[in-house]
Amino acid sequence: MTLTQLEIFSVVVERQGFSTAAAQLKISQSAVSHAIKALEDELGVTLLNRQTGSVELTDIGMCLIQRSRMILGLAETMRQEAADARGMKRGTLRIGSFGPTSSMQLLPNILKEYRKLYPNIEVHVSEGPDNQVVQWIMDRKVDVGFVTLPEDQFDTYPLIEDQMVVLLPEGHSLTSKNTIVLEELCNDPFILTEAGSGELVSRLFLAKKLQPNIRYRTSQLMSTFATVSRGDAITIVAESALPDISPFPYIKKKLHPPIKRNVALAVPDERQSSPATKAFILLAQRTLKIKTA
Repeated sequence: MTLTQLEIFSVVVERQGFSTAAAQLKISQSAVSHAIKALEDELGVTLLNRQTGSVELTDIGMCLIQRSRMILGLAETMRQEAADARGMKRGTLRIGSFGPTSSMQLLPNILKEYRKLYPNIEVHVSEGPDNQVVQWIMDRKVDVGFVTLPEDQFDTYPLIEDQMVVLLPEGHSLTSKNTIVLEELCNDPFILTEAGSGELVSRLFLAKKLQPNIRYRTSQLMSTFATVSRGDAITIVAESALPDISPFPYIKKKLHPPIKRNVALAVPDERQSSPATKAFILLAQRTLKIKTA
């Protein structure tokens, strides 16, 4: 088996098809098919079930795709360690990012400095809900990702601490209070956003054995703001995710007792992290420390 075969296998799974994988890899579809067949013949198992227009991993394929990504990650680390000795002249960095906190507040400043220092490192950013970023890290689809702590299955690097706040529509009965307790948020329609704090909010209510009246679920924070401002629901979000100027009117209130949220970078195993990944983490910590000093 070769690294090329494993890379083709990984891309076919990621792109869910032979033709789309061939287009990404800039090789012929027959070359993709030949590589997959050769890999299956060598291993003596079927990795993919071919269907019209798509492919699906077999049970053993699901197991071996994880191994393949680990091998490819280690190979990339070896390449980057060699490049590191030459001044990091090449390499790839894949970042998983969730919600406005990481995608809009943290990542732009970090990447601005990173590109200055390492202009030849190719950076790919994938955005998704916080739980999806966690899955990407576990599956090694990204080299490093933004997470909310705790995430004990990863090696983590804390970046910032903020707090969760309540968003209410103007004129809501709770706007007269200075602080709000969770129990007061269980009767009104509630909107749960997956954009960076959905899992944390769910855990907050679960820990208190409370059940919010969830009427809406969104993946975009702007949709959450719009729903609250219309008076259709209330919600809890991270304060750092709020824009400096919002196009939607809402009232922000503190929780009592205060609920903190810690945002960190996470990797599957720091011992296997590439030089490009390690450089990004160090720069993120340095950039944010300077910013908050």
